[in-house]
Amino acid sequence: MEEAHNVKDQRTASPAGQGPAGDGPAASNSRNTGPGRLLIAVYAVFAISASARAGYQILTKFPEAPLAYLLSAFAALVYVVATVSLAKAGSTWFKVSVAAVLVELVGVLVVGALSVFDPVAFPHETVWSLFGRGYAFVPLVLPILGLVWLYRRRPGGLASAA
Repeated sequence: MEEAHNVKDQRTASPAGQGPAGDGPAASNSRNTGPGRLLIAVYAVFAISASARAGYQILTKFPEAPLAYLLSAFAALVYVVATVSLAKAGSTWFKVSVAAVLVELVGVLVVGALSVFDPVAFPHETVWSLFGRGYAFVPLVLPILGLVWLYRRRPGGLASAA
């Protein structure tokens, strides 16, 4: 039993505890383990679906609702950045993840509110319209879960400062 514990310690330990660029533990990314894998998978599904939807809308119906379709494309880009950054190790990718998820949350809240209070501006729905109603409100819940996960998995240097 003690031998297994030592093997685990050797796997997670690194010289000085830093990667080559000082980005945290070498070859360790706790953001893409356990529930983080599910979070990344959901972001990947949204990246693909929002990209496909936006691409189709822009190519076939752009004049009908340009603002809505450009916002769908922007949401797709945010989901792609969030997916990639959540899967990558290092403090830089952590910061990119936080920024992407915060942009997503602000986008869902702003577009959601605007689509409720000014529906004429959104004749066609976006991913974030009505707070993601067309996607069972997952776009509203996902950034909240993402921020909680990132807070729990923040790099050691940030953990002591927070």
